Amino acid sequence: MRTLAIVAALAAAGPALATGLEIDVTGEANGTIVIDLFKDVAPQHVARITELAAEGAYDGVAFHRVIDGFMAQTGDVQYGRIGGDRSRVGMGGSDRPDLPAEFSDLPFTRGVVGMARSQSPDSANSQFFIMFADAPHLNGQYTVVGEVVSGLEVLDAIKRGTGNNGEVAGEPDRMAAVRVTE
Repeated sequence: MRTLAIVAALAAAGPALATGLEIDVTGEANGTIVIDLFKDVAPQHVARITELAAEGAYDGVAFHRVIDGFMAQTGDVQYGRIGGDRSRVGMGGSDRPDLPAEFSDLPFTRGVVGMARSQSPDSANSQFFIMFADAPHLNGQYTVVGEVVSGLEVLDAIKRGTGNNGEVAGEPDRMAAVRVTE
């Protein structure tokens, strides 16, 4: 599954895979996405994701921004749960401080997982996105945290956004359960 560029960059960085995630998706997409997290490439970001997953913070969180041909974004543990006021979905994070950027030479290709952030490179917190397609304009601008190794068909089935900036109208798909794997 890995592209040659990712394999080469990981080989140069040393052993990169130590932790993974299994994300059970429900909604229009139903199934499991398995992600290898690159602990040696982005240790602080991977630690944050695995801490939040282990605490159950991601369970029930919506894929709130989904742009066909680009990416699916989720992970707003503050405002991203299904139900209630969704006007702030995508604006929240966890109760932990934002993370400093851990940019790498790994390219944003199909299946790569990156950390979402605001204008500041050091503003990633809990939200992440999974690439539907290659996006070289993101290379070196966002932190790469992992790659989908199973479940791309589930990713491809996630309900697309039609609203402003990929906002998903109606009932978005969600991460029903997120588990840390070794």
